[in-house]
Amino acid sequence: MKISMASWNINGIRAASAKDDFQWFYNNTNDIIAFQETKASPEQIPEEARNKEGYQSFFATSVVKKGYSGTAVFSKIPPLSVEIELPEKTWQGEGRIVHLEFEKFHFFNGYFPNGGEQIKNPDGSFFYKRLEYKMGFFEYFLNYIQSLRKHKPIVVCGDFNIAHKEIDIARPKQNMNSTGFLPVERAFLDRFTEAGYVDTFRHIHGNVKDRYSWWSYKMGARKNNVGWRIDYFFVSDELKDQILDADIEDSVYGSDHCPVNLLLEI
Repeated sequence: MKISMASWNINGIRAASAKDDFQWFYNNTNDIIAFQETKASPEQIPEEARNKEGYQSFFATSVVKKGYSGTAVFSKIPPLSVEIELPEKTWQGEGRIVHLEFEKFHFFNGYFPNGGEQIKNPDGSFFYKRLEYKMGFFEYFLNYIQSLRKHKPIVVCGDFNIAHKEIDIARPKQNMNSTGFLPVERAFLDRFTEAGYVDTFRHIHGNVKDRYSWWSYKMGARKNNVGWRIDYFFVSDELKDQILDADIEDSVYGSDHCPVNLLLEI
């Protein structure tokens, strides 16, 4: 059985759904479609963007701050169970995770935290306000999915807010001290892949260059392809041989991110 999946940080579903580019969603026939950064509760989302014919929809909404964060999954395949957010209260409240359990695998859609605002210390050094929270979230997430993986494989998609390697960012030297490309963040993705999670895009395309999924709205970044690859589909090693295709839909506009996708043989 082939299962097709797509993931897109749409940077606000209410704004995105009003754009012509949102036809991508209306015309989409993937078995599973995941959104990040929806920035809305279900009742705020237009009906046609909330209820897609032939799909069940599942939403995680930020309760700590309205119009912030949020994730959604639309699935043709009925899940065995649904979990909204992570089990531990420390990592709840921002609507960052939708977890669907299917017969053959666990599916996670995540909008993972960013490092937050840069704060300058009196001595001239600086730190990122939410970096500690971000790394704690990742550590808990990895431990949690590793426990579930003992019983069935894992598929994880979403906006990780980390460019893993220098090849995944247009200007690595200029961003060594930028959150999203800090050594501690990249080291986590090293450990994540070493723990047995396959970057499906690299698995299919190898070290192809200049392929990104996010571009700043500033300085004509997208026009000049000055981007970051921070949106991923990872699968646990048990599914490695079942990866048929994975790609980045960088011709799709409507957000500062573009969709990424995966085709598995289950």
